[in-house]
Amino acid sequence: MAPIYQSVKFGLDTLEATEGVWRHARPGYSYSRDRNPSVRELEQAVADLQGTEDALVVGSGMAAVSGALLPLLKAGSHVLLFLETYLPTRRLVGGLLERFGATHTLLSIDDRAGIEQAFAERPPALVWFESPTNPVLKIADIGHLVGLARTSGALLVLDNTFAGLHQHGGTGVDLYVHSLTKYAAGHGDVMAGAVAGSRSLIERLRGPAALLGATLDPHAAFLVSRGLKTYFLRRTAATESAAEVARFLAAQPFVRRVHYPGLPGHPGHELAARQMADFGSIVTLELGGGERAMRVFTDSLTLFAVTPSVGSTESLIVPAQLLGSQGLGREAAARAGLTAGTARLSIGLEDPADLIDDLGEALARASAAEEAQE
Repeated sequence: MAPIYQSVKFGLDTLEATEGVWRHARPGYSYSRDRNPSVRELEQAVADLQGTEDALVVGSGMAAVSGALLPLLKAGSHVLLFLETYLPTRRLVGGLLERFGATHTLLSIDDRAGIEQAFAERPPALVWFESPTNPVLKIADIGHLVGLARTSGALLVLDNTFAGLHQHGGTGVDLYVHSLTKYAAGHGDVMAGAVAGSRSLIERLRGPAALLGATLDPHAAFLVSRGLKTYFLRRTAATESAAEVARFLAAQPFVRRVHYPGLPGHPGHELAARQMADFGSIVTLELGGGERAMRVFTDSLTLFAVTPSVGSTESLIVPAQLLGSQGLGREAAARAGLTAGTARLSIGLEDPADLIDDLGEALARASAAEEAQE
């Protein structure tokens, strides 16, 4: 195990050596808000896994989002993003960045014609997207977006958190953003984020990240690096269990719809099979019945913690009451695939048979409650 360099500052023997480090003209470290050996080790691991030249790691997933957006945009910049984008990201672009003169267009990732029209009418400076999307797991046509971005000169940024560090590398995306809090760390005990891409782009982000104080603590970097040692084992086990859970839910009469790209009936199944190495450990379902049924279902689960995160060793659920409309109006929420019966499951490392038993009992209680209400 590499040591934890739990030090704010580093000293060198001569002024000349110190000046060289400060100018980044020679290797070395001076101040941990700028660079730290433990943090740098994690950056190199992230870049290797994602298949990029370099990476920047910061204190949270949203620090990675803001760390990718703020240095690359200015007053007058136009951003294309999607209804299916993570709510805090949309709030950052549509709220904070608009105060400083950036504008945006909001479409659905399914709206292929609308996306092409948006590029033709007002080419964006930056395109931000997810695949699979949160929470209903739509699959973006990455090749299509790459082609449009290359033609227009737009930067293409993929929030790759749900797909994972091992997926979508080499697709032509300019920057990959990750919440390392999720699958990379994997144990729900540390927060971190990362942006991976070409060395030149990452260097454009590094200085502003230090100025904004988005530094990752060395011990947190060590915990994420330790988590990466079991990343593929955890990912494989959770993905296999998620497929079993998805097949079970798809066969239940009280479940109106199951969103899981590994199911042949998923609208993005064939595209996901071409683009992805695995289909992930998130399963989103839509219950029959109303709000009462969802509450009964959620409260009846014993192995799923009610909390807004993914990628942990334990299974988690975020029901419709917590998802709300994801900050969207009723019509936009419907276009994004969100209903009052939507619930997102993050499948953990428990025995899948136990999870299926738990889900089956909760569905039976929710169905009974709905029948009693009628």
